[in-house]
Amino acid sequence: MELQNKEISTLRLHEKRIKHVLSLIALSSVSILGLIIIFVFKEGIPVMFKVGFWNFLAGTHWAPTKGTPDCFGIFPMIIGTIEVTFGALLIGMPLSLFVAIHLSEFASPTTRNIMKPTIELLAAIPSVVYGFIGVVVVVPFIRECFGGPGFSVLAASVILGIMTLPTITSITFESLRAVPVSFREGALALGATPWQTVIRVILPAAKSGIVTAMILGMGRAMGETMAVIMVAGNSVVIPLSPLHPCRTLTSNIAIEMSYASGDHQKALFATGVVLFAMIFILNILAGLIIKRK
Repeated sequence: MELQNKEISTLRLHEKRIKHVLSLIALSSVSILGLIIIFVFKEGIPVMFKVGFWNFLAGTHWAPTKGTPDCFGIFPMIIGTIEVTFGALLIGMPLSLFVAIHLSEFASPTTRNIMKPTIELLAAIPSVVYGFIGVVVVVPFIRECFGGPGFSVLAASVILGIMTLPTITSITFESLRAVPVSFREGALALGATPWQTVIRVILPAAKSGIVTAMILGMGRAMGETMAVIMVAGNSVVIPLSPLHPCRTLTSNIAIEMSYASGDHQKALFATGVVLFAMIFILNILAGLIIKRK
């Protein structure tokens, strides 16, 4: 009896140790994120105080090598980031949603087993390859059909819309499949067609997962760098049309970080702070939308 109690105590102690190890591993990822945030904010916030928050966020002139407060404006890049992100969402979200609905509700198991892994393979393609395709195919097409230089908000939105396709499709598909079968059976039993069942029953039931997919897709588009650098034009101007070139916040950091120093370098860290704040606000708004619905 005493031996059995000792074995039970040993097992419980072993389980507690495993629990503590797993908790430590989970906290390590959060700690790394916290250290990154602290480092970026520590480097970026001082220059925002130095030049003024309003001058930094609303200024339209970006020439940080001059060192004057009126030369640290990132407003054109904020607008460019927003336009490219929402343009990618307008292109990628409907396409991803329809693909997910087809795979979840109408495709045969064979078709589903072939198409879903194929779509997920799009996420494995390097972003520089998407950028190269954009330069060779998308940019000339926009230039010939719509005019302008071709390197534009529209070109970046098209490429990012394709790049967000596997992320949004996979999460939306899983959300649709998670809806109980009884929901479908109940709607069909009441006389609804399969399409009416999808629109009136399945999509509302899976709305939280769909919103999550949308937010992750927007984060993917907002954080993309290489492909945007190759097709957006990288002009520090406020794009007034989808055919105008632009520069995003991430592109600005990637282009100038290699030679930046002093306040210029710290301004790029401050750009990262603004990007972090934009994504954070986006996640909060998504949570509020889900709760409201």
